[in-house]
Amino acid sequence: MTGTLVLAGTPIGEIADAPPRLATELAAADVIAAEDTRRLRRLTQALEVTPAGRIVSYFEGNEAARTPELADALAGGARVLLVTDAGMPSVSDPGYRLVAAAVERGIKVTAVPGPSAVLTALAVSGLPVDRFCFEGFLPRKAGERRSRLSEVEGERRTLVYFEAPHRLDDTLAAMAEVFGADRRAAVCRELTKTYEEVKRGPLGELAAWAAEGVRGEITIVVEGAPQSGPQETDAAELVRRVRIREEAGERRKEAIAAVAAEAGLPKREVFDAVVAAKNAEKDAAKDGKGAGKPGAPSGTVSGIRSRGGVAKPSGGE
Repeated sequence: MTGTLVLAGTPIGEIADAPPRLATELAAADVIAAEDTRRLRRLTQALEVTPAGRIVSYFEGNEAARTPELADALAGGARVLLVTDAGMPSVSDPGYRLVAAAVERGIKVTAVPGPSAVLTALAVSGLPVDRFCFEGFLPRKAGERRSRLSEVEGERRTLVYFEAPHRLDDTLAAMAEVFGADRRAAVCRELTKTYEEVKRGPLGELAAWAAEGVRGEITIVVEGAPQSGPQETDAAELVRRVRIREEAGERRKEAIAAVAAEAGLPKREVFDAVVAAKNAEKDAAKDGKGAGKPGAPSGTVSGIRSRGGVAKPSGGE
């Protein structure tokens, strides 16, 4: 007879938010796999629970090696309880490997629902919550981070991210550059804790605020991309999007195709905008005047409401 894997949500701040079943499972489990055994002890003390089972560590550094051991215990009939430092296991925390191993062996997997930083941040953000995407942590390297953000630049659903406090200012600045400084967002700090704070505003303003230094656990909620049609797409904006993708490592042809797909435009329209911007830079360099911002041609694509008469050069991709 096989055992049962129990994924238990733990408080993200306020200990009183712990689900009643958590104490029961902590007391009854044959094995408790904890992301941090010291935090587990503080949790059991706060809940006045004395675990009867064996306690083992299960964190990012040993997750791959320890999974077979725990899977064998489950196969042998043990009730294994998996808890992480805060929130639900496997959501940007250890757990996925063990769940996959248990499912592969036909072992029952259940959960003790508990607090969630993702859902809590969404609920208090003031942004649309009917449809959303959880993107987890962004890459630490600037180029990789910009590339990941550019992948969801046109995403209409609300976006949710986790971030470390010491990287918050760089992340918000990158979001403001890729999504636009006016895109609405909310930075949720220390949710359910004593110094809980929800800072709402445009990404540009939030980036300036974060540059002064922010502490605590961070969840970022970003408004989805607005509805836009080809007739409203500015040529300068198309060029900006292509350049962001190129700086992140994409080839120009691939960047143009991706931006065209996001904007709902023919690739030729985006190509023409990029070529026009390049020609404008060359002309400015020759004249030595540097009029306007490099790569920012006036007018709109598709011949709609031209403000400066952007030339449409000939040529293909």
